[in-house]
Amino acid sequence: MNMEWMKVFLAAFFEVFWVIGLKHADSFWTWTGTAIAIYISFYALIAAGKKLPVGTVYAVFVGLGTAGTVISEILFFNEPVKLVKLLLIGLLLVGVIGLKLVTKEGETEGAEG
Repeated sequence: MNMEWMKVFLAAFFEVFWVIGLKHADSFWTWTGTAIAIYISFYALIAAGKKLPVGTVYAVFVGLGTAGTVISEILFFNEPVKLVKLLLIGLLLVGVIGLKLVTKEGETEGAEG
């Protein structure tokens, strides 16, 4: 896996923090942490989008962020575990992995130069 895909995974990792922060932040420091997570997430996403197809980057970013957020809510915030929810998250991840696998390394869409 190249550095550009690592940026997408980093962006998705921080997406989980800022999405949870939007729901649970209740003080200056938690809002500051949420803002920092938003900045890092979008910075990495934009950087990856300069070298990889933007549609694929965004789909992978959102899919991984969604899966991570749902799993985090179950593990850390007592969200009820439902088999159908886990199966659908698994299906989402299969789609995300499939998109990544069919995207050629170094493939660009609309990138300059």
